Amino acid sequence: MAEEAAAAQPLTYVQEAILKKRKSTEEWALRRKAQLELRQKRSKQSKSSDFKMPEQFIRDYRDKELDLIRMNHRVKRRAPPVAPLNSKLLFIIRIQGKNDMHPKTKKILNNLRLRRVLSGIFVKATEAILAMLQKVEPYVTYGYPNLTNVRELIVKKGFANIDKQRVPLTDNNIIEQELGKYGILCTEDIVHEIANVGPHFKEVTSFLWPFMLNKPEGGLRRTKRMYKDGGETGNREDHINELISKLN
Repeated sequence: MAEEAAAAQPLTYVQEAILKKRKSTEEWALRRKAQLELRQKRSKQSKSSDFKMPEQFIRDYRDKELDLIRMNHRVKRRAPPVAPLNSKLLFIIRIQGKNDMHPKTKKILNNLRLRRVLSGIFVKATEAILAMLQKVEPYVTYGYPNLTNVRELIVKKGFANIDKQRVPLTDNNIIEQELGKYGILCTEDIVHEIANVGPHFKEVTSFLWPFMLNKPEGGLRRTKRMYKDGGETGNREDHINELISKLN
C-alpha cells in the first residue's frame, strides 16, 4: 500500500500543475475577452461620435459662410491691413481653425504651409503676405522674431523638406547638399540667412519643413479677438517672442 501511495503522489502533482496552468489560461482568456470588449465598446463610441446630425451639418455650413463674410469685410476695410511693420521678418503661427473655416480660408492657410494648428513659418513681410494675413487673421498670430528665437527654433524644431519627407537637421551634410550652391553650409548659415532676410531667404525657408510647435500649458484661449484687443490673433509685434518661447 505504501508503494502504491508513493506511486500515486507524482500523479497528484501533475494534476495540480495542470489545474494551475488551466486556471492561469482561463484568467488570461477572461482578461483578453474583457480587453476586446472594451476595445469594441470604444470603437462603437468613436463611430457614434463621428456621426453628425443634420443640425450639425447646418451649423458647420453657417459657420463657414460666416467666416467668408467676415473675410470679405476685412478685405474691404479702408484702413491698412496691419500696423506699419518694424521688421522685414515675420514668424506666423496658426493657432486655431478646423470645421468653422470656409474652403477659401483653408486654401490660404495651406498656401502658407500652415496645414496644422500650432505650426509656424518664417516669411518675408511683403504686400502679398500681408494681404493673405488679413484674410486669415482670426486663425493666426504673428510678429517679429528675435535672433535668439530664430536660432532656438531652427536648432530645436528644425526639419528639412527633402522630396516631401520630413528629415531632421542632425547633419550639416544635408544642408550642404541642398543649399551649398547658395553658400549655405550649416545650421548657423541658415540662422544668419533667415534673421537677416538674406538674398536666398526664399530657398532656405522652402528647404525648412514648417515648425511643429508644442501646446502651451493651459492651452490658448479659443477666441478670434485681436491680440491688441486682449485676444490671441493678429500682430503681436515683438511680443511674439514670448509666445515662441512657450511653444518651442
